[in-house]
Amino acid sequence: MSVTVRVPAKVNVQLAVGAARPDGFHDLANVFLAVGLYDEVTVTPADELRITCSGPDAAQVPLDATNLAARAAIALAGRHGIEPRVHIHIAKDIPVAGGMAGGSADGAGALLACDALWSTGATRDELLAICAELGSDVPFSLVGGAALGVGRGEQLTPVEVGGTFHWVFAVADGGLSTPAVYREFDRLTAGTRVPEPAASGALLDALRAGDTAALADALSNGLQPAALSLRPSLADTLAAGTTAGAAAALVSGSGPTTAFLAEDEASARKVADALMASGTCRNARIATSPAPGATIC
Repeated sequence: MSVTVRVPAKVNVQLAVGAARPDGFHDLANVFLAVGLYDEVTVTPADELRITCSGPDAAQVPLDATNLAARAAIALAGRHGIEPRVHIHIAKDIPVAGGMAGGSADGAGALLACDALWSTGATRDELLAICAELGSDVPFSLVGGAALGVGRGEQLTPVEVGGTFHWVFAVADGGLSTPAVYREFDRLTAGTRVPEPAASGALLDALRAGDTAALADALSNGLQPAALSLRPSLADTLAAGTTAGAAAALVSGSGPTTAFLAEDEASARKVADALMASGTCRNARIATSPAPGATIC
C-alpha cells in the first residue's frame, strides 16, 4: 500500500515584515496564494525511514532527517507511538530554495500522506499544529487556496478569492537562504522604525473581486530589497518581465524566484517567452491561482 499527496507551491502577494522579535523571528502579515505548480509526495511502508527525490533540481534536496518531509513523518509518528518506518518519495516540480515553499509543501504532503497510511485519526487541528512546529509556511501548504498568515505566518485566516489569476515564475540559478534574506532585512532596516505589519485592505479587496489590475497595484514584498541586495541580478529579471507586459512583478517570498502577474493566459505566455529569451533566468513557468492545498491523489 502507498499513499500519494499532491501539494502546491505558493506566492506571497503581500509580505509585510515587522522588526525582529526576541526569539529571532519576525511578525508578519503574509497573504499567501497557492499556485498550480505541484510536488507529489508518496509514502510506502519500509524497514526504516528513507527519502528519495526525482525531478528538476532533485540533487539539491536533502535526503536526511533535515528534510521537512522526514521531520513531518517523525513528528506524527512520535505523537501516536508509531515507528516512522516509511519510504518517502518526492516527485519535485516546485523550484528548490526558490521562495515558493517547496520544502514546506513536501512537509505538509508527507504529513497528510503518513496520516492516511498509518490511519492515525489525527484531527485537522492536530495536523496544523504539527505543521506550525515544522515551519512558518507549512500550515498554508496543507490548507492551500488563499489565506492571511500572522505571527510567524503560521496563524491562518482564509481569504476569499473571486477569480483566477495568471502568473509566470522565473526560476533563477541557485537558491537564496531564507535566514540569510531575513538577516539582510535586519541589516538594511537597522536604526529605522519598522512598522507593525498589517494586511492591505486594497489587496484583500482585489483578491475578493478577482481584479487583476487592482491586485497588480497592491502587490508588495517587504523582503524584496533584501533579496535584491543579496542577488542584484534579480532586478534584470524583474525588468525583463515588466517590459514584456507583465501587469506587476515582484520577488516571490525570500527569492530568488521572481513572480509576474499577467492579465490572461496569452499575456502569461508572452511574458514567459520573453523571460526565456532575455537570458535572465533559468526557466519560466506558467501557473494559475488559487490552487487547492495538500490533496490525496
